[in-house]
Amino acid sequence: MNEVRIPTIPVEQFERAVGREVFERFLARTAETRKSLGSSTVWHINTTAQGGGVAEMLVSLLAYARGLDMDMRWLVIDGDPVFFDLTKRIHNNLHGHEGDGGDLCEKEHQHYEATLAGNIKKLLAVIQPGDVVVCHDPQTAGLVPALASHGAKIVWRCHIGPDRFNDTVSRAWDFLSRYLGSAQRYIFTRRAFIPPQLDETKCVIIPPSIDPLSCKNQPMTAEAAEAILVKTGIVHGGNGQGKPEFVREDGSIATVKRRAEMTSLEGPPSFDRPLVVQVSRWDSLKDPVGVMKGFAEHLDHEEASLILAGPNVSAVADDPEGLQVLQDVEDAWGELPVSVRRRVHLACLPMDDREENAAIVNALQRHATIVVQKSLQEGFGLTVTEAMWKSKPMVATRVGGIQDQIESGVHGLLIDNPTDLAAFGEALKRFLNDPAFAQKAGEAAHARVKDEFLFTRHLRQYLEVFAELEPNHRAQVA
Repeated sequence: MNEVRIPTIPVEQFERAVGREVFERFLARTAETRKSLGSSTVWHINTTAQGGGVAEMLVSLLAYARGLDMDMRWLVIDGDPVFFDLTKRIHNNLHGHEGDGGDLCEKEHQHYEATLAGNIKKLLAVIQPGDVVVCHDPQTAGLVPALASHGAKIVWRCHIGPDRFNDTVSRAWDFLSRYLGSAQRYIFTRRAFIPPQLDETKCVIIPPSIDPLSCKNQPMTAEAAEAILVKTGIVHGGNGQGKPEFVREDGSIATVKRRAEMTSLEGPPSFDRPLVVQVSRWDSLKDPVGVMKGFAEHLDHEEASLILAGPNVSAVADDPEGLQVLQDVEDAWGELPVSVRRRVHLACLPMDDREENAAIVNALQRHATIVVQKSLQEGFGLTVTEAMWKSKPMVATRVGGIQDQIESGVHGLLIDNPTDLAAFGEALKRFLNDPAFAQKAGEAAHARVKDEFLFTRHLRQYLEVFAELEPNHRAQVA
């Protein structure tokens, strides 16, 4: 188990992103809930400090909370490969997919509980009765009983769920629900994700958010984006007038130094080519192979190139399927006709420096002509929110939380059937052939995020949940 170092970011910085009126309203609405926490520490627990939307949100939410003089901390628990294979299976099952097809029986319960038992001993040494603990996603559900018995106030946060419940989804919830009864609140991204196995009266809906001042979303000039993408080897050319620099969380200026691992037939695309981009984990539910085939088979726009970008798979500890998915993508890329393959590029982004990685993603999204997220299932889709904030036209699927962000034809274009590659290609053509429509959609997307999906709303909702929690019996005795 490790504690993640969290910087303290003065919340006043946020005023320049949202304006004085919104900022002052945020401070006023959070004042009382902050007082209600008193001296209690708020702990967030998950299984990775980098790679994926949960980790990214925690970095910003906790840093700004600390800037409000709140004691928020972040712990990352350990697990072995069998544990992560099991929790990835549960993750896939919660989306309605079989995953590796393995069991969720008593043997799996035993390994799950044994893995968490070692973490629990370390957690109980630092968490005090009366502290608030937010456990994130299936990997942490088994911590809930011991932490509640210890006297902590427990919130379990589930970031994923299905559009439709089936037997596969139900068996995953049957596995998890035996651990969750003593949680005082359950937080879901969408109401549709709440299973019948849980007490709905204890459920709260809190959509995710982005931090517009983070390394991934901070303002970036076109010249800086160009320099970063050329430095990393993701594109070539450009006018060379910018520097590959970004602003770190501590306010210092940093230079992007590392290169991406590129898979390209004739080198990376030219900087001046129209670029279709999907940035996501190497996850089969993000359907990178489907994106590639839709682009190859249904987009007769020979000037456009496609970049599929994801993290270096060795750096994401809690996603054991990443390497195999990347291999599947590379195999599918190798089967493309040469005339198409030269326009399709795979980018594994360096993960040695979390903030550098975020700056590279920022540059790639800002340079993209169109950003896509053709997920088969999706909890929320922060890559969608990020691109919308950057005023990019989005082509995405009508699944999970994506459909809560985009009104099709207004903020982007939604594909009703995630496997309809022809419809995906037509949506790309519509934006490529109508730049005015693409610009209008991007502007509307930016306004939507500013109104609904920034951290001010997200943190305020968290604090309101924490303020409602009552000390449990153990805390009262203490």
